[in-house]
Amino acid sequence: MIVQLLISDGNKLALSSLPESLQADLARELGEIRLVDRATVDAVATEFAEILESIGLSAPGGAKAALATLADHISPALARQLQANLDAEQGSDPWQRVLALDLDKITAIFAAESVEVGAIILSKLTVENAAEVLGKLPGEQARRITFAVSQTEKTSPAAIDRIGHALVEDYCQTQVTAFEKPPVDRIGAILNSSPASTRDDLLTGLEGSDQELAKNVRKAIFTFADIPSRMKPVDIPAALRVVDAEDLSVALAYALGEGGELGTSAEHILANISQRMAGQMREEADEKGKVATAAGEAAMNKVTAAIRGLADEGTISLISPEEDQAEAA
Repeated sequence: MIVQLLISDGNKLALSSLPESLQADLARELGEIRLVDRATVDAVATEFAEILESIGLSAPGGAKAALATLADHISPALARQLQANLDAEQGSDPWQRVLALDLDKITAIFAAESVEVGAIILSKLTVENAAEVLGKLPGEQARRITFAVSQTEKTSPAAIDRIGHALVEDYCQTQVTAFEKPPVDRIGAILNSSPASTRDDLLTGLEGSDQELAKNVRKAIFTFADIPSRMKPVDIPAALRVVDAEDLSVALAYALGEGGELGTSAEHILANISQRMAGQMREEADEKGKVATAAGEAAMNKVTAAIRGLADEGTISLISPEEDQAEAA
């Protein structure tokens, strides 16, 4: 009765997320409803509302939903093993996992698999998703796959099942790697903490051997000189609160003394905090006089490390290089 009420009121319910057996039970129950008096409807709605209000905690329900919830919180190896065990116990349809991938990942499968496999995948997608995927494929590939769909009429269910399991094995398993972060992020993190001369030399070398890698590493790097272009002014006061006062003072003294991009970053920081605090920091920086390069770079690295930590936590957000370039254009 609650489902019928919601549907009659124009609500679109995500009933497809329920197990098919439950969907079938629901359809049968709805089929039994004829006329219900208003008093009964009001009583059912009131009881349902009271149940909702009394709920203090809800869990995903079912082993598959629980595993999906825990996937990002347990080790990849264990997640993969649990999923394999679940599939074996339930004899689950592999296509549920394949079709649960986002459309960008499904589109990427078409580039790696044969036209025939692509035709099977296209046939399993909803009409809307199939049209969207076709629109993302090169014209010739899209035409070949579309034609191959006409050749799938006699494909046996067993063959479809085997293809589904193969796709799950290749594209749906939790990948177990030795490192938590991808190579570009690891290189960027190392160069973030490296002296400027070392960082510049290594980036120049990378550009000579792999321009794409060098480009991506540059995106992953966040240095003191990047503060004006990568940090929102409103986030600067919050970021400075987690920076050690002595490190900040040394970093500002060094950057102001060096001038150029570093000086611009220091002035940007001082311009986006209270005038009283900015004046105090400027006086402390002046008192330090000329700061040695090693000490100055070490202090700047600590400042940027604290800022990156806030960004990783989601407390602040850094502007990506692409966004900065788009705004400049």
